[in-house]
Amino acid sequence: MRQKTVTAHGARAFAPSRVERFETVVIGGGQAGLAVGYHLAARDNDFIILSDEKRVGDNWRRRWDSLRLFTPARYSGLPATPFPAPQNHLADKDEVADYLERYAERHELPVRLGSRVSRLSRNGERFAIEVDGSATTIEADSVVVATGAFQRARVPAVATELSCEIHQLHSSEYRNPFALPDGPALVVGAGNSGAQIALELARFRKVWLAGRETGHLPRRVAGRDVFDWLWPLMRVAHADTRLGRRIRGRVERGGDALIGIPEKELRSAGITRVGRVERECGGLPVCGRNVITPAVIVWCTGYRPDYSWIDVPGAIGGDGFPMHRKGASTSAANLFFVGLRFQHRLNSSLIGGVGDDAAFVAECIARRAEG
Repeated sequence: MRQKTVTAHGARAFAPSRVERFETVVIGGGQAGLAVGYHLAARDNDFIILSDEKRVGDNWRRRWDSLRLFTPARYSGLPATPFPAPQNHLADKDEVADYLERYAERHELPVRLGSRVSRLSRNGERFAIEVDGSATTIEADSVVVATGAFQRARVPAVATELSCEIHQLHSSEYRNPFALPDGPALVVGAGNSGAQIALELARFRKVWLAGRETGHLPRRVAGRDVFDWLWPLMRVAHADTRLGRRIRGRVERGGDALIGIPEKELRSAGITRVGRVERECGGLPVCGRNVITPAVIVWCTGYRPDYSWIDVPGAIGGDGFPMHRKGASTSAANLFFVGLRFQHRLNSSLIGGVGDDAAFVAECIARRAEG
């Protein structure tokens, strides 16, 4: 029987013991982990959600101050709980964080906060989960890895060759223009994050935006939000269909199209478009044929996976990504993943899309438990 206590923020925690056993352990307390938790609870599974955050939603609270979702509220809800805002509202990062916290409380999800998993391995027929700073080993029949698509910041190697006088940071560290040194800024990466940050910085300083043009989708089409047209397609165009493979390949080669940010808006803001950062010259970044002289560089260059803590043979491929089909590991029985980019559908990593994959994984766990 699980011993439950309530944290200061309302999420459930558990009295530690030397060894704890659960049917299922979910690693990650963001939207993916909470969606899985909802579906496991609906199937009366004995489970726990381990989160390395101090408070549910903190992974969103740490992001830059002006961040807003590009999906409207109607497409930003988790299972059984619509996002509490007008349907076309684009929620800011704190609204998302608070929504996730309330979601965990409303559905009484067993979230154990402050629990960073340092190792996942096999212990005979069960999995063994080790948590930093804890002498307790947690054992589980099934494990769901729901650590999301944003794990380790990716910064090009050329960054280490640039002058130490240039203030450099990744977009995950960016908060607002006033937290940066004065002077012109180079934003590297012309996707949605890079374009949003460049527009904000351009209100106060000269800005270059480096990277290839990724294309543009208008915010509204035929009088409706663009996602009113895209969302049905994203749900049915599975990543392994012909259309899904075409879209996935385009995104992986050229990046996500800018949503609601046309090129003319970037130009009118005074942002100078330059090519990709290819090398350095005299400690300065070279973008195409241009040597740029920024005081600040914001690297909006995405993330790379970090599953080094998973010590389960066959779970992770040579490219560093999980080996899976629709979230179920193809080599490690009873190991699952949720929240991956293009996991099964084109919206698998979005807040409003993760629920379908979570339901599939929870059903797989239920069937295996019965069998």
